[in-house]
Amino acid sequence: MNTTRSGRPALTRPDGTPVRVLVVDDDPDLAEVLSGALRYEGWEVRAAGDGASALAGARELRPDAVVLDVMLPDTDGFAVLRSLHEVKPDVCVLFLTARDTVEDRIAGITAGGDDYVTKPFSLEEVVARLRGLLRRAGMARQQEEGPRMTVGDLVMDEEAREVTRAGDLIELSPTEFELLRFLMRNPRRVLSKAQILDRVWSYDFGGQAHVVELYISYLRKKLDAGRAPMIHTVRGAGYVLKPVA
Repeated sequence: MNTTRSGRPALTRPDGTPVRVLVVDDDPDLAEVLSGALRYEGWEVRAAGDGASALAGARELRPDAVVLDVMLPDTDGFAVLRSLHEVKPDVCVLFLTARDTVEDRIAGITAGGDDYVTKPFSLEEVVARLRGLLRRAGMARQQEEGPRMTVGDLVMDEEAREVTRAGDLIELSPTEFELLRFLMRNPRRVLSKAQILDRVWSYDFGGQAHVVELYISYLRKKLDAGRAPMIHTVRGAGYVLKPVA
């Protein structure tokens, strides 16, 4: 499996070329840090400090996603977004703002934004939200070595979306499948609830760790029922998938 320097599975455009992201923020230090984090993902990144240069950059780069500050020196992010949609109607937009009222969120979504992050924020959260937006929009795909993964007697065919254990077919919901796929890509590695939320849910559940516990219990009932367990809890640390000795 191809991975980024951050250890996450590599995400590319459907044609295999790097994801293109435009970062728009009038704080040059913040724009540089954000751009560096996104380049660390293997993406092609361009930065702009105002609305005019953002539109010029969008015409040249044709970005798949834009990280867009709401407050800019020459205009506001909502006006920039409207112009961006004229350049590339399907672009994904993640708003950055220092304001976190319900009215601000509604304004951003109404203007056509796809997601919203409040300053100060973690770089990990921005990256995770962008990855989620790009996957859901069908504008990026994850690079894999092949369609089949095996851990002990557990086999996953990713193309057929089939899972078997000791030859027995196991029916999984889409979310259960994604959770198991993440566990199988990291066998013998303890994964925290935060890591699982980041990768499987991309913060769609607002960081609620109990959803991880719930779906781990679902998987255990289907994978481990009547068999030696493969999914183990490491108290205070997370969960690990291990082949049966």
